[in-house]
Amino acid sequence: MSVLLDSLAAGFAGDATRRAALDDVLRDGLPGPRTEAWKYTSLRALERRSFAAAEAVALDPAVLAAIPAPRLVFVNGSFDDTASDLSGLPAGVELLPVARALRESRPRDTNFLQRRYPRADEPFARLNAALATDGAILRVDDDVDAGAPIHLVLVGAPQATDAAWHLRHFIEVRRGARLALVEHHLAAGAHAHLANALAHVHVAAGARLYHVRLQDDAGGATAFLRTDAVLARDAAYERVDLELGAGLSRHELNVRLEGEGAALTAAGVLLGDGRRHVDTRLGIEHIARDTRCALRWRGIAGQRARVVFHGGITIRAGADGSEADLSNKNLLLSSDAEIDTQPVLEIHADEVKAAHGATVGQLDPVALFYLRSRGIDADDARRLLTAAFCREVVAGIADEATRALAEAALTRALARLGA
Repeated sequence: MSVLLDSLAAGFAGDATRRAALDDVLRDGLPGPRTEAWKYTSLRALERRSFAAAEAVALDPAVLAAIPAPRLVFVNGSFDDTASDLSGLPAGVELLPVARALRESRPRDTNFLQRRYPRADEPFARLNAALATDGAILRVDDDVDAGAPIHLVLVGAPQATDAAWHLRHFIEVRRGARLALVEHHLAAGAHAHLANALAHVHVAAGARLYHVRLQDDAGGATAFLRTDAVLARDAAYERVDLELGAGLSRHELNVRLEGEGAALTAAGVLLGDGRRHVDTRLGIEHIARDTRCALRWRGIAGQRARVVFHGGITIRAGADGSEADLSNKNLLLSSDAEIDTQPVLEIHADEVKAAHGATVGQLDPVALFYLRSRGIDADDARRLLTAAFCREVVAGIADEATRALAEAALTRALARLGA
């Protein structure tokens, strides 16, 4: 058993079903470099680390000053009632912590916790299934427009020992409903904790979800994040992901287009500075006819960072008329940085439109020369081009206040990169 798994299993107090999930990952251990899904992300250093249970930490209100209500806040994996603010939550929208639903014995609200993960290359989903006891439940009733964005805030704060926590979220947008959700992963100071979060997203027939996720955790943090989404007939899911923080971060976005006419539009920025390791893995499945996905990701690696991107699209038999498009463009700013990209497209249906492409390159010397010829010095020219390369993604955020939050986070991250 690894030191990591030993420390995470210590003090386990779940039921027999959860114990079985924990035993599965303890038996199989963590995947190594020969496991295809982890080929470019080594867990060797993490495997030797030990994490204690998270402690209750008082949060400085200034950390949340820029994040409006309604918001649900978790600090080091624990719900913070004082920092949360549900004012302005409209009728027909329910937002509460999972722990409360468990205390109130609401099995219909918590049955998503019963999902298990059989594959050995899903160790952190397995750990989450065994160890998560809190998270957010967000539900929008039929034909309700939730209005202004709702904020889910996950804060890592310093404590005496490195800590680990596991959160499980359930987001349900029912038939014909509308929801805008902004998910924040941020730090209230330097720390080296491990966060393991898993979100289940259900978008019902004719519903629409707009989801922005800003991951800007501490430079020493480790973050394993996973989103499993299911889209019904004519459902629309639009999201933007900014991966800007943490020393080691991995996000898995899995979307099943199960209903005819379902559509996914997703874009993201992966930004590596220092010695950061940034890993994003997409698994998009077209299952029904006439489904669509448009995926646009930008990666930047500078200094000694490593950026990993896997874009997998599968068009199943019977998903005729589907359209899929994947673009992954990457920018190397240092000879010591590394970018690994894997666009994958599998087609098992007829009459489809599908394309994928990936590029890795450096700043365009012609564009640099153009800016220099206009009197801009070399460093400023590089910064302008680097910022323009990734700001296109942020510019697509429709809500003005959310776009401002994203632009501020991106500006801070580019400053760390020297761009």
